Amino acid sequence: MSKPLLYRRSSIFSVILRIHKLRETESFVLFPGESSSRLQWTFVQVRHKSGGGGWRPKQKVYHRVHDLDKAIDLNKKPSLILQLKSIIQAQKHGSLLLRDLEKHVGFVHKWNLMAAIEKYPTIFYVGGGHKEPPFVMLTEKAKKIAAEESEATESMEPILVNNLRKLLMMSVDCRVPLEKVEFIQSAMGLPQDFKSTLIPKYPEFFSLKVINGKVNLVLENWDSSLAITAREDRLSREGFSESVGDRKRVRITKDGNFLGRNAFKISFPPGFRPNASYLEEFEKWQKMEFPSPYLNARRFDAADPKARKRVVAVLHELLSLTMEKRVTCAQLDAFHSEYLLPSRLILCLIKHQGIFYITNKGARGTVFLKDAYAGSNLIEKCPLLLFHDRFVALCGRKEVNLSNEMQSSSVFS
Repeated sequence: MSKPLLYRRSSIFSVILRIHKLRETESFVLFPGESSSRLQWTFVQVRHKSGGGGWRPKQKVYHRVHDLDKAIDLNKKPSLILQLKSIIQAQKHGSLLLRDLEKHVGFVHKWNLMAAIEKYPTIFYVGGGHKEPPFVMLTEKAKKIAAEESEATESMEPILVNNLRKLLMMSVDCRVPLEKVEFIQSAMGLPQDFKSTLIPKYPEFFSLKVINGKVNLVLENWDSSLAITAREDRLSREGFSESVGDRKRVRITKDGNFLGRNAFKISFPPGFRPNASYLEEFEKWQKMEFPSPYLNARRFDAADPKARKRVVAVLHELLSLTMEKRVTCAQLDAFHSEYLLPSRLILCLIKHQGIFYITNKGARGTVFLKDAYAGSNLIEKCPLLLFHDRFVALCGRKEVNLSNEMQSSSVFS
């Protein structure tokens, strides 16, 4: 056995041993993150009440938000149904031989999809038998609703174009390596073939150029009308106005929210009880002016408190450009150099747990934008997500419409 392999195994063993010890004494969150060279693990210890009385001192506190943890679990069934729908639709005759399912998804995942086929006969019809091999296809009702996807996809195109332009506008050089765009394309709702269909269709906005040996997606034209963040747009839609007199009278509330043009919408996690001194400092932070995420990050000193607040705004805007207002930790980490994000990004997210939430539920760590959710439900949905809800509702899952006015394509443009 080679020395590097021995070292890797001993490192894995030490991680497992640490988990075992922590499990007996304290709550914790374990986040996977990816670097170019190796897998990294970040422990966030969570203090809790012990039988001996009192709080354990000097431990970093990170509170779970069970509603957002639940959102990961609630997405498992729809993702299976939608994945199987796409595989079936990709077949020449709209039907898939069950024996070929393994070729598309592998041996292990095949059984998850087989279970979905059996569980949801309102969506999937199984035929064949005797001399004909078993096959699966969409039911007539499912086909009828699936036909609406083209309309949803067409409605998504202007939204995706604007979001892609905004993604490039926030980067320091108005360009992003294509491989990184492809890494986040599913979260943004970009089609699989966006490189050959969407990009060439808009040469006035995008181009592909080889820079330093890598293909980059480059912004061709800057548009000031797009340099408005989702946070600013929400304030505008809510009719917010602030006068000098109002700024003197209004103070921050115990839930951390402050009515101001520089403030972020805050949702402290359950169990988080800020004291008066914390709220006083937080009020100063909420009122602090900061540069726009669409200004070049090289113009600002990273140690300046205003620049640090701007980083929070960049992360907020990047998450706002995704369909479900959440990305994996690895996807967020991929944009370090393009947005000049802090080296210890996960600590920045933890520090602002009233704005962001990191969960280790599911196969990968996921970062949520908290103000985009009401409980476990996404508040504003793009046309493609609304179509997904309608299709998945065939299995008996109730569609959630929190705000018909807000769930329109206009809020994503």
